[in-house]
Amino acid sequence: MCDYSLQHVASRAAKVQDRLITATFPNSITRGFVAVGEPGVAVCLLPGTEIAFDNDVECQSAFRLFRPRKIGQRLARFRQVDANQPSVHHDALEFPDGQVVLVTRLRPGQTATVLQLPATAARPEIKPTTTVKRGETAGQSA
Repeated sequence: MCDYSLQHVASRAAKVQDRLITATFPNSITRGFVAVGEPGVAVCLLPGTEIAFDNDVECQSAFRLFRPRKIGQRLARFRQVDANQPSVHHDALEFPDGQVVLVTRLRPGQTATVLQLPATAARPEIKPTTTVKRGETAGQSA
């Protein structure tokens, strides 16, 4: 998904093996992902998408005057947080050690690869039902 503040930015869905870069978008306070060679086009991840960064992830500290902090992790799963609050950032990464970091807090310029998209539930085939009248069993008629 792409965060609410990227609704005015061109976007596309992520694909397995996409090479991504964390980026800041023009006219937006939000950071997100773009594909290598596609600057300005936000790449939207579905909750459950797994990505691997080339190096340990870095994010901005709460105060921009401080240096970026290293998360100490390279693998992450995309998720959304605070879904009940419409005007806040929702896109986040969850790391194997349990840390959750908003995507908009990631330091720009970090590279990653989409490893796996979330599994989608297969819809069962709906078969026509047999109507049985009272006093009958399926396959028999009175």
